[in-house]
Amino acid sequence: MMSPDSEILLEHPDRNLAMELVRATEAAAIRAVPWIGRGDKLGADGAAVDAMRAFLGTVNFDGLVVIGEGEKDAAPMLFNGEAVGNGRGPACDIAVDPIDGTSLTAAGRQNALSVIAVSERGTMLDASSVFYMDKIVTGPEGIGVIDIRRPIAENLRALAAAKNKDIGDLRVAVLDRPRHEQLIADIREAGAGTRLMLDGDVAGGINAARYESRIDMCVGIGGSPEGITTACAIKALGGFMQGVLAPRDDAERARGEAAGLDLDKVYGVDDLVSGDNTFFVATGVTDGGLVQGVRRKGPIIRTDSIVLRSRSGTIRRVQADHLVEKWLDEADR
Repeated sequence: MMSPDSEILLEHPDRNLAMELVRATEAAAIRAVPWIGRGDKLGADGAAVDAMRAFLGTVNFDGLVVIGEGEKDAAPMLFNGEAVGNGRGPACDIAVDPIDGTSLTAAGRQNALSVIAVSERGTMLDASSVFYMDKIVTGPEGIGVIDIRRPIAENLRALAAAKNKDIGDLRVAVLDRPRHEQLIADIREAGAGTRLMLDGDVAGGINAARYESRIDMCVGIGGSPEGITTACAIKALGGFMQGVLAPRDDAERARGEAAGLDLDKVYGVDDLVSGDNTFFVATGVTDGGLVQGVRRKGPIIRTDSIVLRSRSGTIRRVQADHLVEKWLDEADR
């Protein structure tokens, strides 16, 4: 027998918007290719932003950028409040990161992604006034078990028990930053192993929630825009996530409070994104544990993407081949 949810999906089919949005992340990833390893993260980001904006303009939706990129890094932006899409179709909040990992791209390192996340209009937390967020992400085993307010060792022991693992078998993704020195030491002292990320904590969070991943948890302070984006994916994966905003100084705290943010609140995944129909799309710029990077194969360019949707609970892998001559200038071929 089919579940009630399955019957609803069959009786009331609607378009998977993410299958249109993937064209925008593919375009951004491809346009970033000539900048990989060139040491110019703003150049890479600018190329990706221009490509993503152009393709978003062709999508049948009325999008409002709630989480944009650029203000934090003085980079070219798809700015907060920008209208995207052709204005026809569903009204949506959108979070964009044409390149999550501009420094990774500039250095030619792994795990750079082009990312878009979407939810119904008015459901995405606007945390743009506070640039950083302390986050913890796991798979569904963490629900009712993990609490970001507890010491990391307690959370690791609880997660190990929930997953029926030895704590020594747990692997925890953490951004490799000086601010995390004590956190990393505490994780190792508890007996778990770390997987230190140079950048790109969106991929780290998603890998922590995927059942086939070797990562069991992602924890630490990263960007708040990336936190909202990750929450859209976590809802589709049925995982666990909590976040606490982390202002860097009193001025930023005041801006957050003026914007109506609760800086002492533990935001759950439904607080970060309250809608029940989220989409998450990511295309690899460089190779990583989530998706492969853009690859040149003779006359074609191959992209690898992941497409998640919470309403249907689906995870799709999209591999596409694109003719080089349609995408790269003569000098870049």
